[in-house]
Amino acid sequence: MKLIIGGYAQGKLNYVLQKNDIKISKIWDGEIPKDKDEQKDIVVINHLHHWIKSRIAKGGCPEEEIFAFVENYPDCVIISDEVGNGIIPIEAFEREYRERTGRMLVELAKKAEEVERVICGIGQKIK
Repeated sequence: MKLIIGGYAQGKLNYVLQKNDIKISKIWDGEIPKDKDEQKDIVVINHLHHWIKSRIAKGGCPEEEIFAFVENYPDCVIISDEVGNGIIPIEAFEREYRERTGRMLVELAKKAEEVERVICGIGQKIK
């Protein structure tokens, strides 16, 4: 699994598409596949942070779901905005979302084969 992180509108998806010479069966935007796809193509999850926020809002457990997903798709590419920088939100839900998203990204980074941060369309290898 590869994890790509960076700020809003920093060119993360374009970076992934240009850097990797891979066949992409589908770019999942703000969602993850529900069923195991037997295709050999790489699955790219864009805007993971949107999916996390949606799952928390619906009372789901995105932590369990994302780690099960990674087990089923070990060659996936996960792209997420960094959401923990800046002003701390007043709303409790927004604080919880940022906290849980940050903790999930930490755990995903531990499991990832590669971790890169993209700024202005330029990737910086972290792991």
